[in-house]
Amino acid sequence: MIVRRVEALARFLDTDDGKNLLIGYRRAANILRAEEKRDGEGAFGEPPDASLIEERGQPEERALFEVMQRAQGEAREAVAREDFAAAMSALAKLRPAVDSFFDHVTVNADDAALRANRLKLLNMLREATLAVADFSRVVGG
Repeated sequence: MIVRRVEALARFLDTDDGKNLLIGYRRAANILRAEEKRDGEGAFGEPPDASLIEERGQPEERALFEVMQRAQGEAREAVAREDFAAAMSALAKLRPAVDSFFDHVTVNADDAALRANRLKLLNMLREATLAVADFSRVVGG
């Protein structure tokens, strides 16, 4: 099982989607690491508030939340079936939304509720990828 997971991860990271998602993951993880030093580890462990995203979030934020919910479920189901290629494929669907989110949304907003919710959304990304592979251990890219 571990060998198949590593092989699927290596194939995924050789694609443009894989490389770019790894960059997005690292960006999210770095932001979370810095903000958790300030607010405490696990401060953003709860799911984001969907109503806050819907009512006050930017379009890119809503798009990331929606695609993340689908991709997270698909990836989790694929891992349960030990279909790691399908799990990576589910994560690949995140790439455009992650890129757009970072291009258009200010994570550390002046509004404390939006800031915390956006950090929870980034934590959701970190957790979704961790369910498939520990991207923090990927060297290079």
